Amino acid sequence: MTRADTFDELRAAMDGSVLVPGDPDYDGARLIWNGAIDRYPAVVARCTSPADVAEALACARDRGLEVAVRGGGHGYWGAAVPEQGLMIDLSPLDGVVVDPVARRARVGGGAKLAQLDAACQEHGLAVPAGTVSHTGVGGLTLGGGFGWLTPLHGLSIDNLESAEVVLADGTCVRASADEHPDLFWALRGGGGNFGVVTEFEFRLHPVGPIVHLGMLFVEQDRAAHAIRTARDAFGSVPTGISPGIAGICAPPAPFVPERHHGAPGVAAIMVGFGTAEEHAAALAPLREALDPLFEVVMPLPYVALQQMLDEGTFWGIRAYTKGLYLDELPDAAVDVLADRLSTRTSPLSELLIFPFGGAYAEVADADTAFGGSRSMRYVVAIEGMAPDPEAYLRERQWVRDTWDALRPAAVGPGTYVNLMSEADEGALRAAYGSEKYERLSRIKARYDPGNVFSVNANIKPA
Repeated sequence: MTRADTFDELRAAMDGSVLVPGDPDYDGARLIWNGAIDRYPAVVARCTSPADVAEALACARDRGLEVAVRGGGHGYWGAAVPEQGLMIDLSPLDGVVVDPVARRARVGGGAKLAQLDAACQEHGLAVPAGTVSHTGVGGLTLGGGFGWLTPLHGLSIDNLESAEVVLADGTCVRASADEHPDLFWALRGGGGNFGVVTEFEFRLHPVGPIVHLGMLFVEQDRAAHAIRTARDAFGSVPTGISPGIAGICAPPAPFVPERHHGAPGVAAIMVGFGTAEEHAAALAPLREALDPLFEVVMPLPYVALQQMLDEGTFWGIRAYTKGLYLDELPDAAVDVLADRLSTRTSPLSELLIFPFGGAYAEVADADTAFGGSRSMRYVVAIEGMAPDPEAYLRERQWVRDTWDALRPAAVGPGTYVNLMSEADEGALRAAYGSEKYERLSRIKARYDPGNVFSVNANIKPA
């Protein structure tokens, strides 16, 4: 593709801007959160409406260009950026409109979690979403979407009411339980395989505005003790408490004693969505059993909770991830986790364990396309992150080796599709299971028979 190809016809047809190599904003548009991804689209179509998306798809079809869709640009393996293809950039479609009476939010396909959280919290409401605020709503939701609210209110897809979708042929439809129900099922976990979602409609729940954080940090030498103790304590937490375990290095934050900045260890986390007294009562036995190196216990705004992990996952970091599902967290797996934590070399790399259950488990496996059993109890995210290429390669290998070491404890061969840095057909079949994968493949054949949307965790049409 030469610089002389300015895509003038597409510029004339779209209300949004069109960028090609050499344009002032092109380099900013092609870069995404993961600094390990460095690709050059032939053209970036910044779409402001479904009509713009349809024009961009028509251009790609006429020119034989590969298509990728950028929502928040936060994916690990660069599904938003097609090398010498056409990028549909939804970043201008980032509006959030909240109806506090109906408890509904309409969210543009290019919005980020920070925008969604802020708009909903103006009314004391929230939708279950991820744990890093610069994540895109679209990619997170289409894969499933879990975070601190999942034990209380389920996955993001469990709260999706409808979606406005531009199909491969340029047609715009609304998918819901009553309209295109097969497409609606597939969108809830099947990824970006079926069209370009330009708007999501979510159900909202009363949350905050103040929640309660309890983080008890134990040094690396006692990592196994910390994980086992947290595991045992989390089995009996009351409704309204959302727990987690984080193998991290203590951040250089004001609430961390300076002498412990950068210390490797394990943080046992309890987020309370009820009263301060309820949170304190749940935290007390865990504190006594852990004898933490230091602790952080404080009220904070819900939006601050949602931004708590942002600093360690800053824009431009090189990142690689793999994940597993566990039905149990046996002592043998705990020992592996503690041992593997001691071998990472980047202070930014982390190992996160989210216990599931509660509202997550109240949804039937067949109700959505989500690639994980609703009886599964833990999801483990192994995230290697480093600022420079050489360190990144070391952390990538650390992730792979840790994943291999944990495999004997995992539930089957599958994993959460949003925690994949590679997604071949075999891995996707394992993630969804044969029955769901075949159903998704049939739906793909109906809505995208030419596999236009293939730069993703791709499900081929039947």
